[in-house]
Amino acid sequence: MDLKLEGKRALVTGSTAGIGFAIARTLAAEGAAVTVTGRSQARVDRALDELRGALPAAALDGFAGDLSRAETTAELTRRFPDIDVLVNNLGIFELKGFFDLETADWQRLIETNFYSGARLSQFHLPRMLERGWGRILFISSESALDIPTEMIHYGVTKTMQLALSRALAKLCAGTKVTVNSLLAGPTRSEGISTFLADIARDRGIDTQTAEREFFSQTRPNSLLRRFAETGEIAAFCAYLASPLAAATNGAALRCDGGIINSIL
Repeated sequence: MDLKLEGKRALVTGSTAGIGFAIARTLAAEGAAVTVTGRSQARVDRALDELRGALPAAALDGFAGDLSRAETTAELTRRFPDIDVLVNNLGIFELKGFFDLETADWQRLIETNFYSGARLSQFHLPRMLERGWGRILFISSESALDIPTEMIHYGVTKTMQLALSRALAKLCAGTKVTVNSLLAGPTRSEGISTFLADIARDRGIDTQTAEREFFSQTRPNSLLRRFAETGEIAAFCAYLASPLAAATNGAALRCDGGIINSIL
């Protein structure tokens, strides 16, 4: 299927690995000009080298910096002021009990998971409306609806994304600009691989057993019963970023492996 993304300019935050990298690769393969972002120049360069090796004709650029900081976001928007597709993928998580959380823990996740996307959307949405077309996507999580008790602060930041996404979509009524959220389920990303390896090491089991136990004990509602692959999330995201998804706006769309146990 031709997603009609040829020539569109896309910015994907947190895209040097995992879901973000898969999204950048999928958009580039569809003909979009993609800007990759990461915290360090080394990671950005490595991601760009890999993308160029796989897609020699792709139009690619990069930006290195910590987008949880307002001044870094301002520099990014100065360098890339005009984009058609904004994918707010940047996010971090950590396992920490609610009673052990300190203000700094909340602030770190809110600045990274919520404010990074809020600031970029505040800059780019008016420009998209002025040009008459655009897509903003927040890569949220099933944890936004089924907040995990082992990382409540993470789940809360993902719920914040849903609220912001819906509100911004209302500002786009009657236009060709859309704002949506994608609720990803547990996905085999760089962080998850480390997470499973740590569990396996601590318990003296292999990673395959650790994964099976994760879904039987921690995410028993999963219908997929495995970690999603990053490309599976990226394919859904690319469709939502495309002109073909014009009738989808203000939605929180699931790619969660069936974990959310409700029809609506």
